[in-house]
Amino acid sequence: MSTAQVKYDEGRLMQVLMAPIVSEKATMLADKSNTVTFKVLQSATKHEIKAAVELMFKVEVKGVSVVNTKGKTKRFGKSTGRRDNVRKAYVSLKPGQEINLAGEAA
Repeated sequence: MSTAQVKYDEGRLMQVLMAPIVSEKATMLADKSNTVTFKVLQSATKHEIKAAVELMFKVEVKGVSVVNTKGKTKRFGKSTGRRDNVRKAYVSLKPGQEINLAGEAA
């Protein structure tokens, strides 16, 4: 974990993770294989994502998978618009590690 702080700028790591993704698939993955899903910056690398999760949540990461999803074209009345492209990171945690995204509500 010490290499993460040496390699990357802490300010950049704080911006890499944009938001957690809460969906049926993300919840199922969290229960089944101890994997957490985040929306991340388009320019984020797997190593940066791993370092950011370890820094912010104080957990050990086993692996990171990344998916790029192209934004859909949508119509708003006469005009057409386009949704943003999304980059998702599936972060696998080592056994015994846990991230509680729900906060104190649960």
